[in-house]
Amino acid sequence: MKPFFLLVGLFFLSSCGFTQVTKTAKKPNILFCIADDATWKHMSAYGNTWCSTPAFDEIAKKGLLFENAYTPNAKCGPSRSIVLTGRNTWQLEAAANHLAYFPTKFKTYPEALSEKEYFVGYTGKGWAPGSSLNKDGSKRELIVKQYNKIKKKAPTTGISKVDYAANFKKFLEQKKEGTPFCFWYGGKEPHRDYEYGSGVKVGKKKLSELEKVFPYWPQSEVVKNDILDYAFELEYFDKQLGQFLKVLKETGELENTIIVVTSDNGMPFPRVKGLSYEHSNHLPLAVMWPNGIKNPGRVIKDYVSFIDFAATFIDLAGYNAQDLGMQPIEGKSLKRFFNSNKSDVVPAKDDYVILGQERHDVGRPNDTGYPVRGIVKNGFMYLMNYENDRWPAGNPETGYTNTDGSPTKTEILNLNRSGKNQEYWKQNFGKHPKEELFKLGDDESCLNNLASLEQYQKVKTELRSLLESELKKQNDPRIYGKGEVFDNYVPDRNAHFYERYMRGEKVKSGWINDSDFEKQ
Repeated sequence: MKPFFLLVGLFFLSSCGFTQVTKTAKKPNILFCIADDATWKHMSAYGNTWCSTPAFDEIAKKGLLFENAYTPNAKCGPSRSIVLTGRNTWQLEAAANHLAYFPTKFKTYPEALSEKEYFVGYTGKGWAPGSSLNKDGSKRELIVKQYNKIKKKAPTTGISKVDYAANFKKFLEQKKEGTPFCFWYGGKEPHRDYEYGSGVKVGKKKLSELEKVFPYWPQSEVVKNDILDYAFELEYFDKQLGQFLKVLKETGELENTIIVVTSDNGMPFPRVKGLSYEHSNHLPLAVMWPNGIKNPGRVIKDYVSFIDFAATFIDLAGYNAQDLGMQPIEGKSLKRFFNSNKSDVVPAKDDYVILGQERHDVGRPNDTGYPVRGIVKNGFMYLMNYENDRWPAGNPETGYTNTDGSPTKTEILNLNRSGKNQEYWKQNFGKHPKEELFKLGDDESCLNNLASLEQYQKVKTELRSLLESELKKQNDPRIYGKGEVFDNYVPDRNAHFYERYMRGEKVKSGWINDSDFEKQ
């Protein structure tokens, strides 16, 4: 009988162990939250005093706050393409561009996980702007299924009426019990348009809260109002994020949900969104996962890139890109930070991020873009502007299309036209040199170009060499002299914008103001 009871006991223990392993190995839920046009330093977790983001701050406090997260490409469509695929701009063919036709060959991580056991959907803004079609020509939904039907009264006309949290709750109600979910909260805030003065009138903010603004803008009430309007919308995004946390707690899903909160590119102001500078590409990032992150509350100083998100989600789900039929992923899983007690995990030689852009909004002759490649390492940002004879913010005669219309933009243009101040125009809309090098700790506004100074030649040469080496490994057409391929991809709308406008045609340009066009 003793051997019998011994076997029974061993079976009981092994069964208990198996149960424990199963619980531990339960696939995590994934909640990706992305604001639309928010610069990193405006989240209060980074010390900002005139924009309050308690939900973001809670996630950072109970998880990880990343001090150096970058999108390779600071424009909505390309940045989101990078998130969805884990590949850099120059590895995405037409999706390198804004207003693109998303190539059918690139499967997104939501599509891939939906083909496995994950229940997948999104609310608000998904991948946009652009067009995505299946091989048979039917509409393709890159994040599988939209949940935008439930609406609410918005505090201003500039804020979306979509009730993000209510739609998320509806999504969870449709999920089978025990099934992991993958959800995308794409807030449409703080994207323009804003109700001018809403930050003060509705948000009860005070102009005195802003002692100074970025040095490349006028220090005026107009600009300060514009910034506070932006802050009010960013706070709205954060309030909805707080509602998501509430829903997760109520449904018992919080503990096993990895929550990632970021933005697609910097704020929709001149010299930020659409260019390749520190305020453009450096973005907020907080990650929380109660069941999966040890030693929460850490601040991570290592550089991380948007290419790492897809790699992380696929890794935590227990797959790799090949398993899921995806194109190879360039990014690395952020899981390496989850079990550490350090703020620096990445070896120094690998601690850098690569940047790059091609065509953003149309408006140059022949629909050409403004190609840039760059690298950020050791506190320096090096940029190569391949076609620096072009206008980086778009041609003057077509309204500087790569910069959204705004009171700030209008004020800068009017100061230049009146002859009162041309320096702001040069900094925001003027042409750039071939090479740029900035020491970010001293010059986060990227106004002091060190590229030609003798004492920085070694730094510049080392960064350029590393950048070129990486781009060659990643088969970037631009580095091999074939960059025109990106200009030849047809935009999904407004093709030949420049030529049509110059012929006198009334072209659609709702993202810029009539006053932005330079009269010829």
